[in-house]
Amino acid sequence: LAERYVKLGDRVLDFGCGPGFFTREFAKRTGETGLVYSIDLQKEMLAILQKKLEPEGLMPRIRTHQCRPDSIDLPPDLNGTFDVAFTIFVVHEVPDPAKLFREISLLLKPGGTLFYTEPPFIVSGKEFREKLALAEEAGFRQLGRSLFFVNRAVALRKEEGPASYH
Repeated sequence: LAERYVKLGDRVLDFGCGPGFFTREFAKRTGETGLVYSIDLQKEMLAILQKKLEPEGLMPRIRTHQCRPDSIDLPPDLNGTFDVAFTIFVVHEVPDPAKLFREISLLLKPGGTLFYTEPPFIVSGKEFREKLALAEEAGFRQLGRSLFFVNRAVALRKEEGPASYH
């Protein structure tokens, strides 16, 4: 994932980062000029991430943020500053997926990429398609759908023009 979607110098949003499995690779890929925002609801997960990645010298490239159950809750001055966002195995746990996709759309630069994936043993094809429709309503368009490992996955591009958020 990191090799495919993250470039040197990118600003990456890792929503639902958990203990930082993907954060590590994203931070390596962005290099010293990039930045990864690792966001999770559980402060324990963020502490594990920090404990694991600090000895590797990656923490200067990473900002951890504890979100609220109903919002990513990043400051508005970060809107339009991210190149790519990842939601890996997490959207099915969010109480308002439509709001999540709208928030991510606001945070991404025009033309930015959202990678959305869910495990098929938890999320049915119908549910995945319904959530995908919510992402499209938030201003995203599909780049391609694929199986990544055994997961349902889609890459989306934020539309260049202003999107409608109602």
